[in-house]
Amino acid sequence: MLEAVLFDWTNTLVQFTWDDELLLAGHRAALGRDDPAFTARYRELVLGDSTHRPYEELLAELGVADPARFIDVEHEVWLSANQVLASAQALLEALRERGLKAGVVANSWPDPPRLMRADAERYKLAPLLDVQVWSGEVGARKPDPAIFMRALAKLQVDPAAAMFVGDGLATDVQGAAAVGMTTVQALWFRADDTQGIEPDFMAFTPMDVLNAVRRLAR
Repeated sequence: MLEAVLFDWTNTLVQFTWDDELLLAGHRAALGRDDPAFTARYRELVLGDSTHRPYEELLAELGVADPARFIDVEHEVWLSANQVLASAQALLEALRERGLKAGVVANSWPDPPRLMRADAERYKLAPLLDVQVWSGEVGARKPDPAIFMRALAKLQVDPAAAMFVGDGLATDVQGAAAVGMTTVQALWFRADDTQGIEPDFMAFTPMDVLNAVRRLAR
């Protein structure tokens, strides 16, 4: 029997749109000046980093004296690139009405978990989430089983009794399936077409998530 539904964050509950102008604006606000040379080095070191080293560490290498402040200021600028799913609250409330637990399991980089939790509060989603697990807190990123299992342990729910909803086939669908969760590919913001990975359900709208929940309840 289904007991919990967990969600990815970016491009599942919240749409993120990259904007080169916001990159420049964020640096301008955080540094207090335009600095093309800094941005060029940033693109190489940070945007080129595939190991997801701590953002504060990368900024320190770039010569930022107060990385925490830089991150806070930059994050505020980038908020305009985020658009919360219009029906996110209604979806989470519908799950709660069915007696299901809900949560977020997401890769948080470069932004630290404290800012992601603040965003969940800002978007009024935090009160509807029974658990939030961000990769920066776990030291593991999806599709690593550890991050999924951390959330399930917090909820005291077996993987077989949980569903995961996310847009990424490799990170979300394959990762959740590997620990035994039912998987739903969220297609309302983007359509990942990675070959060789099939979700249990496809959701073109948030209502399709509820339809999948109903099918499992039969």
